[in-house]
Amino acid sequence: MNHRDLRLVNFERMEAWPATLLRARGNASVRALRAARWVLRRKADGRYLATLDADGKLYALLPPALARARRQLHPAELSGHLHQIERQARPAPMPSHALREHCVRLGLDAGYSQRHGLPLVPEPSWLALADFDRWQRPLWLLPQAAAGWRRMQAAAAADGVRLEAISGYRSHAYQLGIFRRKLARGQTLAQILSVNAAPGYSEHHSGRALDIGTPGQPPAEESFEATPAFAWLCENAAAFGFHLSYPRDNPHGIVYEPWHWCLRT
Repeated sequence: MNHRDLRLVNFERMEAWPATLLRARGNASVRALRAARWVLRRKADGRYLATLDADGKLYALLPPALARARRQLHPAELSGHLHQIERQARPAPMPSHALREHCVRLGLDAGYSQRHGLPLVPEPSWLALADFDRWQRPLWLLPQAAAGWRRMQAAAAADGVRLEAISGYRSHAYQLGIFRRKLARGQTLAQILSVNAAPGYSEHHSGRALDIGTPGQPPAEESFEATPAFAWLCENAAAFGFHLSYPRDNPHGIVYEPWHWCLRT
């Protein structure tokens, strides 16, 4: 199978990754990973929950008590759902049942969306492997965004400009983790919201957005503005459907992000 046909499949609290993209984390997972077709990962921290082989056999990697507590770890249901997703031509939006409760716990009120002009962004049911980022991590995007990114990156290379992906899709749980870690370090909610959209409201959840860099430049820094790569994007990105989401003095209250580009629908 071509690596561009590989998919990340979403569930509410976990995600399924093609096993060929992951490495074993300790002796317990080496044997299971060799025979696996899918690896089930917890969204909150990326921890491997279990593997699923081509015959639908599940091998739990967490202690049995914890694995049993996960209602979604039923082999027949999982296997059937994954087969269904593999036949799905387009990703569908996922429900976000627990998101509102998490936002309230962070201190976000119901008026956040209206005040900042940021709509709720559901996670897609699956994402395509667009390529790999600067650190050779899988870059997950919606199929149309993945295709657009590859075309744009190739066009820039033809003009002598190298574009690198810094990050693409992020789950709601990942964004929640960003907020919790920053709050634990003593940052205020207002400080975090000036840099990060609230969980559930980031364009990265959609699979249409990615952060872009170029060799020799630190990731996600305003200094990217002074690079030939940024100048090329300003002149050419729109032709591939990508637009700068957070220019200076944007109405969303988010700092200027010359590295953040999103495919408009």
